[in-house]
Amino acid sequence: MGDRARNLGLGVGSLPTGPQNAITDVPDVRVGVTTVIEGDPGGSDPVVRSGVTAILPHPGNLFRERVFAGVSAFNGYGMLTGSLVIDEWGLLNSPIVIVDTTHIGMAYDTLARWLTAADPTVGDLDVAMPVVTECDDGFLNDNRSFGLQPQHVVAALDGASSGHVPEGAVGSGTGTQLFEFKGGVGTSSRIIEIGGEPFTVGVLVNTNYGHRHQLRIHGAPVGEHLRDTLRPGTQKEGSCIVVIATDVPLHPGQLRRVARRADAGLARTGSCANDGSGEISLAFSTANHIPREGGSPIDTVPLLRGGQFWTAGAPVDLLFEAVADATEEASLNALFSAQTMPGRDGHVLHAIPLDQTLEFLEHWHPPVRP
Repeated sequence: MGDRARNLGLGVGSLPTGPQNAITDVPDVRVGVTTVIEGDPGGSDPVVRSGVTAILPHPGNLFRERVFAGVSAFNGYGMLTGSLVIDEWGLLNSPIVIVDTTHIGMAYDTLARWLTAADPTVGDLDVAMPVVTECDDGFLNDNRSFGLQPQHVVAALDGASSGHVPEGAVGSGTGTQLFEFKGGVGTSSRIIEIGGEPFTVGVLVNTNYGHRHQLRIHGAPVGEHLRDTLRPGTQKEGSCIVVIATDVPLHPGQLRRVARRADAGLARTGSCANDGSGEISLAFSTANHIPREGGSPIDTVPLLRGGQFWTAGAPVDLLFEAVADATEEASLNALFSAQTMPGRDGHVLHAIPLDQTLEFLEHWHPPVRP
């Protein structure tokens, strides 16, 4: 069975984690997962290895009570609907739904209907612009069978909760890979202190990136060491979606900078943001809810002061460190939690060999340069 990085002695960084070491440590943030595994490899029925992951920034009406958000792309070969709206308005007015590439349209339509059913003004006073993003799971999953259905999206949305977040080959990570091992969903969190007040940063990743030889764990070239375990015909990269939540009060420009720091965490694991891999990050803050209407069109909101004298130590540096560390650890959690999974056409993604990996890490030392 798999395990989390921290339980294996491979936690990242010196900042403390939240109670669950998950994105749901950020107050009000909820995650829902639907896993769809249907059809036996070699059988007559389509082989479905897919699912849905839904992230809800707060339990209220997101169409009316938006939150500040920002988006960044390490490599842009991927899809995140609503990104233009987030860039333009700096606001997130929808849950974030992650599916496989084939089902972006279905998930968008389903989420639009879900938002419409929740509020009679949707489609009248304004339209819903859902946020849906994707990773291609077609190595294990039969894309041509269109195995995901609207009820799978609704189940993830309606079942979203705080607390424990399933990891590995679950939800939108059911059919995805990581450095040509089985990957999937991973999550992690960090607690930071700004102005004497504690805040939480949480990250969830949906991994589908990297070539085997690129994998690095705590700086060690594990992928090179495990090259001989690579089976012929294994899938290559196919994107990574990173969702970052925090209760630090940030404006959209700051959140765009925060989203970009996920790139540092991915790079530490070995990602080069390969050409065919869409490494896309979305960050949001739960600190301020921005209403559609009110007595006055002028809002007063708390914000972390930006542009301070960096020589005196900028508080935002802690935030950047937390995002990089949590992103790296979330990716390792996805890697170590995932189990071997067979899929269509005889394809198999194997779990990383933990014993071999840990033995190498125990004895590895970087070469001494003259």
